[in-house]
Amino acid sequence: MTDRLGELTAAGVAVWLDDLSRVRLSSGGLDRMRREDHLVGVTSNPTIFAKALGDAQEYNAQLRELATRGVSVEEAVRLLTAYDVRWACDVMRPAYDASSGVDGRISLEVDPRLAYETEKTVAEAKALWWLVDRPNLFIKIPATEAGLPAITATLAAGISVNVTLIFGLDRYSAVMDAFLAGLEQAKANGHDLSTIGSVASFFVSRVDSEVDSRLEKIGSEEARALRGKAAVANARLAYQRYAEVFASDRWQALADAGAHPQRPLWASTSTKNPDYPDVIYVEELIAPGTVNTMPESVIRAYADHGETRGDTVTGGYEDARRVIDALGSVGVDFDDVIQTLEREGVEKFEASWQELLDGVRRSLTAAAQGQGSPNEAAKGSADAAVRAGGNA
Repeated sequence: MTDRLGELTAAGVAVWLDDLSRVRLSSGGLDRMRREDHLVGVTSNPTIFAKALGDAQEYNAQLRELATRGVSVEEAVRLLTAYDVRWACDVMRPAYDASSGVDGRISLEVDPRLAYETEKTVAEAKALWWLVDRPNLFIKIPATEAGLPAITATLAAGISVNVTLIFGLDRYSAVMDAFLAGLEQAKANGHDLSTIGSVASFFVSRVDSEVDSRLEKIGSEEARALRGKAAVANARLAYQRYAEVFASDRWQALADAGAHPQRPLWASTSTKNPDYPDVIYVEELIAPGTVNTMPESVIRAYADHGETRGDTVTGGYEDARRVIDALGSVGVDFDDVIQTLEREGVEKFEASWQELLDGVRRSLTAAAQGQGSPNEAAKGSADAAVRAGGNA
């Protein structure tokens, strides 16, 4: 039997799972994927946690304890999510140790309502890092303008960061600059750079969803011919910028001090349009030193019929640039696409976070009053959170 995920790994792509729940942990499912499916990392977001809380009885005992203690809803959310992330960090620790700290990482996002507040984001990042207390944790910070200095400050404190919600090339360049500045400050602060990790989560399929919608409205033959091409082109050009930055003298000075590069992480890699191949955002974005975080359905699909054709990125820069130029020529304002996606990305995670808070509030009330299963009280909010946040 062909080991397609093994081939993908050998091509330089780290296979990560875009999902986390206490059921995966308690059943041993996450550990099986680590052992059998080349899984070396996990990402999470507010939508994922909201769904997990509403689906599993495993949270009931902790919810009752939190209700007995009378903790606030916000603190309960921190404790519930930190519990799962800490457990997942322990499950993935062998991958962390085997990769000298590069892989085996688990991401925990700061409250997305803080996306436009730098100082509060840094404070929250430090609090979550202390709460989980595992070296293979990533604190997830959105790549808003206010997030950029927060990324630098968090890295400067020796805290590993997953930068999320990156859609555009210029913002990605700013993210890499924030990363380099953070490591330079961390070095000046006396931190061991070899222990600090980072990935830059560049979102993929949402770009096609937004661009295709605009192309359909334009309606010309030239416009319709560009459907399904923007996301891969945009990501390939992002990798080109990554390759340039991490060949620079500025980066080499940090590498000489023990630093690991900030790898591009392809996020939002499930196919939204059923007319497109279900593994298109994996097959078309294979390049050395990348991460692809996928829902389990995409991991299974790739294991079944994915094709690893070697590097499918670095030879496609010119074609990618032509695609982006062609979008402009038919009337798609790509800068506006990127701005729209960033704004909507923050709004969707804020909505999911609010639904998560609402679900936990109901669960705590039900637990305090002894009314049925606490997680059942959260289920309505979980369903709403999934609708609000969408499939990443």
